[in-house]
Amino acid sequence: MSKIQRAILSVTDKTGLVEFARKLADMGVELISTGGTAKLLRDSGVGVKDISELTGFPEMLDGRVKTLHPKVHGGILHRRGNPTHCNAVAEHGIHPIDLVVVNLYAFEKTAAKPGVHFEELIENIDIGGPSMIRSAAKNFQDVAVVTSPADYASIAEEMDKSGGELSPATKWRLAQKAFATTAAYDSAIASTLERVSANGRFDFHPEAGFPQTLRLSFDKVMDLRYGENPHQKAAMYSDGSGTGVANGQQLQGKELSYNNIVDLQAAWDLAQEFEEPVCAIIKHTNPCGTATGKTLLEAYKKALECDPVSAFGGVIGVNRPIDGAAAEEMAKLFLEVIAGPSFDEGAVSKFASKKNLRLVKIVDASQKWVLKNVSGGILMQDADVHPLQESDLKLVSKRSPTPEEKQSLLFAWKVCKHVKSNAIVFARDGQTVGVGAGQMSRVDSCKIGAMKAVLPLKGTVAASDAFFPFPDGVEEIARAGATAIIQPGGSVRDPEVIEAADRMGLAMIFTGTRHFRH
Repeated sequence: MSKIQRAILSVTDKTGLVEFARKLADMGVELISTGGTAKLLRDSGVGVKDISELTGFPEMLDGRVKTLHPKVHGGILHRRGNPTHCNAVAEHGIHPIDLVVVNLYAFEKTAAKPGVHFEELIENIDIGGPSMIRSAAKNFQDVAVVTSPADYASIAEEMDKSGGELSPATKWRLAQKAFATTAAYDSAIASTLERVSANGRFDFHPEAGFPQTLRLSFDKVMDLRYGENPHQKAAMYSDGSGTGVANGQQLQGKELSYNNIVDLQAAWDLAQEFEEPVCAIIKHTNPCGTATGKTLLEAYKKALECDPVSAFGGVIGVNRPIDGAAAEEMAKLFLEVIAGPSFDEGAVSKFASKKNLRLVKIVDASQKWVLKNVSGGILMQDADVHPLQESDLKLVSKRSPTPEEKQSLLFAWKVCKHVKSNAIVFARDGQTVGVGAGQMSRVDSCKIGAMKAVLPLKGTVAASDAFFPFPDGVEEIARAGATAIIQPGGSVRDPEVIEAADRMGLAMIFTGTRHFRH
């Protein structure tokens, strides 16, 4: 190991940089920097040398050329143990650079801006940064490369304890992270530019079709105890956005399991369908109880009422901050996970005695695409986020639904979208009454939904995720006591199905949209 004597700092994300640079300076490290990074350090009282002092050339071409110079890359890339390398850099007055602290232009944030123009997109492609990162990572035996502010504290601590040195293991770990960083960056650029089309001005079209080459980059959040079953290994990965289930903040409880996370996603997705306070209780990715209410407490009580037996050991998702009143009721039932946008102090206090109960705070994230593995490849589709509009509703029966029935139909439709196909949901007044999920026959889903009902079925409405292939499903729903049905329509036997609804006095609405969930 050798002492770090000279460092280049050039970062877009300046989080924690001043404190880190000050610690390096206190250890006698000479600091060299560029543009805005140098200005920040100087303004903060940290001594720094401009990159132009090192290279003998000014930054030029609007900053496009500043670190692309032999005195930068020669200082990084030469092998300290190679006499030929050492003689070459000495002959040309190139000084060793032992530490490279670089993170990159925020290309992905720029690409995500609504209406971003091609010129701005291109200007946010970093050239010098990835070059320095790759140079330093390639020469990891002699040079340390730091690409994330999250590493500043541990690097400073190790250098402080070792007299300014970093171990080979640390340098290798940093190099691995560096190569992953540039790979992800290049992948993001390639994937984005595939979705840029020429129309005279080269405007960016973020809603363009699927990429020709699918490039994925995720960081491991944690290893899981096992997968769906104990003989399967598993891990969870993050897209780094800070949003969604993979980036949720666990406030208490045991480690999340694979199945917990899958159910957690199902609960969260269903809860986000609603504007009013809602509680979704999930078992094996299906809602066993879902309800809305004026308060979260009311919504939870109504959701639990739907199927208290299945709710035992369930996973809850809500769309409101969880308060002490709701928490007090939830704490009475054995639950695996509760997910919400936040938990107030009263809720945290109520749950504190339930040491194993996992509380997860989630920042909502819209999903654009859904991926599914198949042997030899992967399937990709748009996320099922189609909002049901008033104009989508087509009355096909002789009887129109009452205002109360219509409100219940729209509630049931939202829930049905999140039930495994074939899916049938009985509901009334913002509360599920019976759920028939995952059956090979739609009429069997109708029967099971009715069989599962704990609350009275008379006066309920029913939702079906896909069309009824025969009238028998409608007849089964009517026998159960439902008075109205919402379904996509589109069967060759729609006339027979509508005739059955009319014969039994049911109101029926077609949506024109199917919600299969396999």
